[in-house]
Amino acid sequence: MTETPRPEIPADLVWNRAAPENEQGPGPWIEIAYGKDEAVHLRETSDPENIVTTTREKWDAFVLGVQAGEFDHFVEGHYVDGIGKG
Repeated sequence: MTETPRPEIPADLVWNRAAPENEQGPGPWIEIAYGKDEAVHLRETSDPENIVTTTREKWDAFVLGVQAGEFDHFVEGHYVDGIGKG
C-alpha cells in the first residue's frame, strides 16, 4: 500500500482554539488555522504535530452539518442536556 504524501504545513499559520469562552484549562481542544489556497488545517492541542488538512468548502459543509444536527447520532446516549454520561 502506498502512503499519500502529507501536504506541506506552513510554519506561519495562526491557530484559533475552539474552546468555551473564558476557558483557562489546557484542554485538549481542537485548533483551526486557515491557510493559502482554501486550505483548512486542524489539530488537537494534546498532539499538535498531527495536523489534518481539508478544503474550505468541505470544512464549511461540516460546520453547517454540525449546526443542523446531522451528527447528533454520534453522541446519543453519551450526553444528556450537555452533561456527559461516560
